Amino acid sequence: MDNNKSNHSQAGVRLDKWLWAARFYKTRAIAKQAIHGGKVRCEGVRAKPGKDVFPGLEITLRQGFDEKTVIVQALSLQRRGSSEAQLLYKETPESQKQRNLQAQQRKSLPRQILSEGKPNKRDRRLIHQFKQTGQD
Repeated sequence: MDNNKSNHSQAGVRLDKWLWAARFYKTRAIAKQAIHGGKVRCEGVRAKPGKDVFPGLEITLRQGFDEKTVIVQALSLQRRGSSEAQLLYKETPESQKQRNLQAQQRKSLPRQILSEGKPNKRDRRLIHQFKQTGQD
């Protein structure tokens, strides 16, 4: 039996299972959805959930606004704590720089001004006056 387990670990781990174990996604179903949606790429190519993951494989994944490029360091079939999960991969320095740059750019964008509700008669007059001056 132990021999069979060692062969399984040498054969690799399914991509959706590894992403779940590495704590990129909360469930395997969400990981599978992300893979099918094209948000996960292996070596620059769209992958399937059953693709075998090996140490040294480069995986690019998108989570919200962020896109990460990670190199697989180790394999795991079980989901563990975040400190252990971080040992399964290493993010590339270029990916970290790009994420930090994008985060700074998002923070520097002006926030949308929230109105207090429906404009009153005076506000509507000002809006119409502003629009009319722009057309001249």
